[in-house]
Amino acid sequence: MPPKKSEPSFAKTFEELEEITAWFERDDVDLEEGLKKFERGLELAKACKDLLKNVENKVEEIKKKFE
Repeated sequence: MPPKKSEPSFAKTFEELEEITAWFERDDVDLEEGLKKFERGLELAKACKDLLKNVENKVEEIKKKFE
């Protein structure tokens, strides 16, 4: 069985998303490259949202243990 590919951390994912955002703030944005970066940005935003949701669920589980 191949080793499980580890998911990137929230910090790394958010950092890449910030880099894409900075790229779009430039004046010489290429349309085709921009479309690819836009799609990647949406993927990263979803990954960040999913990571945050997982943490939120874990926090709720921990809180329930102490109620």
